[in-house]
Amino acid sequence: MILTREAIATAVERGDIVIEPFDPERISPNAYDWHLGNRIRVCEGDELDAAAATRVTEHVIPPEGMVLRPGRLYLGVTHERTHSERYAQMINGDRSLGALGVWVHVSAPLGHVGHAIRWTLEIRVARPVRVYPRMPFGKIVFLVAEGAMSSYQNLGRKYTRTSGIDISRLYEELR
Repeated sequence: MILTREAIATAVERGDIVIEPFDPERISPNAYDWHLGNRIRVCEGDELDAAAATRVTEHVIPPEGMVLRPGRLYLGVTHERTHSERYAQMINGDRSLGALGVWVHVSAPLGHVGHAIRWTLEIRVARPVRVYPRMPFGKIVFLVAEGAMSSYQNLGRKYTRTSGIDISRLYEELR
């Protein structure tokens, strides 16, 4: 079950959902509108290797924006940090963004109960598009979890606490 606007506002008030920074005006009928952070990593090279760490160059997105180009993989980060020990989270790009040919976070939209993160974003574009720091970039929904709860923070997983842009760590598992 997806939380409604009223349920999200109540959960934030109770502390069951933490969104930093939080703006009640950004709660939509059943989601919270999140923004692109001010940093982006560009994955280097023409070919990525799942058995090796990805080489990246990190850029601060200037106020005048940054043009993203097709054929590149960009890793961004949300401006907001989200956390809930009660609800699972699911992040999506924005329809208006998709209408510009920007695809964001297609492969890993689920944030487990207990995730406390700024989300790493996988970004691809169909044609050159200028993006800006802290521009609206998507929506996050909160889902009721059923059954025995176990916080992701306590499972010792590799992605539990992040404040930035994470590259793939699949190479660590392939050793």
